[in-house]
Amino acid sequence: MSLRILAVIIVSLASIAATTRADAVPAFAQQTGQPCTTCHIGGFGPQLTPFGRAFKIGGYTQTGGEGLAARIPLSAFVISSFTHTNAGQPGGAAPHFGDNNNAAFDQVSLFLAGRATDYLGGFIQGTYSGIDRSFSLDNTDIRLTTPLSLGDSELRIGASFNNGPTVQDPFNSTPVWMFPFASSALAPTPAAQPLLAGGLVGNSVGLTAYAWYDRRFYLEAGGYQTLDSSLLSVTGNALGPGSTANIAPYARAAWQWDWDEQSAHVGALLLSANLNPSISAFSADSSQGRNRFTDYALDAGYQYLGDGTHIGTAYALLIHEDQSLKASFNNGSSSQTGNTLNQVRLNATYFYNNTYGLTLGWQYTWGTTNPAMFPPTPVTGSRTGKPDSNAFIIEADWIPFGKEDSWLRPFANLKIGLQYVAYTMFNGATHNYDGFGRNASDNNTVFLYAWMAF
Repeated sequence: MSLRILAVIIVSLASIAATTRADAVPAFAQQTGQPCTTCHIGGFGPQLTPFGRAFKIGGYTQTGGEGLAARIPLSAFVISSFTHTNAGQPGGAAPHFGDNNNAAFDQVSLFLAGRATDYLGGFIQGTYSGIDRSFSLDNTDIRLTTPLSLGDSELRIGASFNNGPTVQDPFNSTPVWMFPFASSALAPTPAAQPLLAGGLVGNSVGLTAYAWYDRRFYLEAGGYQTLDSSLLSVTGNALGPGSTANIAPYARAAWQWDWDEQSAHVGALLLSANLNPSISAFSADSSQGRNRFTDYALDAGYQYLGDGTHIGTAYALLIHEDQSLKASFNNGSSSQTGNTLNQVRLNATYFYNNTYGLTLGWQYTWGTTNPAMFPPTPVTGSRTGKPDSNAFIIEADWIPFGKEDSWLRPFANLKIGLQYVAYTMFNGATHNYDGFGRNASDNNTVFLYAWMAF
């Protein structure tokens, strides 16, 4: 079955679901009969416990819940926030918003999520953005899977139909599911991101096959293709960096250990794509050649779960991207044909009683100087032509529900987060980084948010 036909199927299913990012989905708790803490660190997500990873790899098919709610695969969540940056943004942080100190109704999401049969399950997420004032098909993962016996061990095999690389990944050290789990859409963000960090998420469709041996070794491979203009319009997504000229191969391998209420993993990822560069939100042009992006990544994670009183996690991700920018060089949007980009992300979290959490994060991006790609522009540009940015993130969370004895479990779920992002370098410099007098520290951000799921 072609990826285009599969894309039509998923869009049709999405229309049934009506209209974000799928983190802790109460419908799964209803289906399994388990409290949210069984699958998620902190009882809210998206950090998965070993049980949660097994549930995802197993196709979201496990049962155990009772009553009518266990058979209704619907959930929703709402996020509202307040954003303050050290300096305002001339002209406003976004249309309909002021230059600073903005309160926002960030998003409302609806999920069709759960088990269809013993072998088929998944989630489809639709989102209304209060920032963009638009609807879109968000993260989606539909799986067909079955366990097999291989000697004295289990081999689970399956296939995932999803709408972006790492949307289907079961580990929290890949871009879609890595900290920060919520961030301000009204604060400036660095200009450069590797393709693996989200360039094909939402605007593409992929089919991957995977195998999980003895609940230790995970192997996955497949390919992605961007949606055409009509499907982009229907799903409410934009093309991004370009349209795929052919199937973009993707591969993932990881090894997991579980022992004494602890878990760890190491892994690697590969994504390669030939892209016709975008000329608008829905169209691309290959008349001056194509750009090729090849991303290599190493990741690792550790979790200490204990008896649930004291919980600690740590994750690391390193991405190296080789860029062959023939099309961009020919059309004048790149200073050279050869380019590289690197990114490292680290974070560590502590939770007390799955209720009070503190997370520290670091993200550093660096690469080849490219003045044509990163020109001087107010707020978003670069005076030096460099993509280098360095950010430190600290977040405190309060999650009162999600436990075994929580009130109205699993329908009442709330996360209050207070996040601070500090930049020591932004788009290539610390002072006057954009060529118009703005400093990296001007983008330091206070982000207060309330996240409700039901």
